[in-house]
Amino acid sequence: MKIFEMNLNDVEKIGNILQNEFDDFWNTNILRSEILSENHKYIVAKSDSGEILGFAGILINVDVVEIMNIVVKKKYRKQGIGESLLLELIEISKKTNLEYINLEVNELNLPAINLYKKLGFLQIRR
Repeated sequence: MKIFEMNLNDVEKIGNILQNEFDDFWNTNILRSEILSENHKYIVAKSDSGEILGFAGILINVDVVEIMNIVVKKKYRKQGIGESLLLELIEISKKTNLEYINLEVNELNLPAINLYKKLGFLQIRR
C-alpha cells in the first residue's frame, strides 16, 4: 500500500464505489470541491495494483487543522490502513506549523475512537 495526494481521477473512481464500499458518505461533488480548495488536503491509499483502499482529508483553518474524514473500504478495515492515513494527515499537518488538530467522531465508532486515543488525541468535549 502507498499513499498519494488525491486527484480528480481518484474522485471519479471513488464516486463509482462510494455508497457500496465506504458507507454513507459525501457525494462526489462535495469531495471534488474539497480537493480543489486550497485549504483542503486529501490523500488516498492505493494497493500496488492501483485499487483505492481508503482516503482521508483535512481542512487547514486560520489556527487549527480539522480532520474532515478517514474512510477505508469495508473489506480492508482493521488492516492498519486508517492508521496509516491518519499518520500521514498528522505529518501534513505538522508542516502547517499549527498547534492543534481537531476532529469529530461518532461516539458509537469505537474503532475510530480507539485509534485516535492510541495516537494521542484527547477528548475535549462531547
